Amino acid sequence: MDQNRSDQQYQYSTMNNYPPPYPPGPPVVQKTNGKSIAALILGILSILIPYVGFLLGIMAIIFASLSLKELKRKYEQGKGLAIAGLVCGIIGTIIYGFIIFLVVIGIFIYAGAGWENSIYSNF
Repeated sequence: MDQNRSDQQYQYSTMNNYPPPYPPGPPVVQKTNGKSIAALILGILSILIPYVGFLLGIMAIIFASLSLKELKRKYEQGKGLAIAGLVCGIIGTIIYGFIIFLVVIGIFIYAGAGWENSIYSNF
C-alpha cells in the first residue's frame, strides 16, 4: 500500500514548466507616432524662427498633447519625441510671446510720447 502512495506523488507532467517558444522571425518593431515627430519639428522651429515661432510653439504644444494621449491608446513609440516637442514649444512660445509683448509696449510708449513739443511740430 505504501508503494501506491509513492507512485502517486511523482505522477505529474513537466511540459508546463518550460517557457513558451519564441515566435518565428525577427522581432516586431513598433512604429513611431507621426504627431510626436511633428511636435518635435515644430517645437525646434518655434525656437529658431522669429515672431512666427509663437504660432509654431502653440502648434507644437497641441501636437505633443495629442500625441501623448494617442500613445497611451495605440502603444506606439515616440514618447520622448513628444515630450521634447512639448518642452521646445513651451520655450519658443514663452520667448516670442515675451518679445511680442515688449514690441507692443514699445509701440504704445512711442505712440504716447507726445510729439507736440518736438522741433518737427512746426511743420
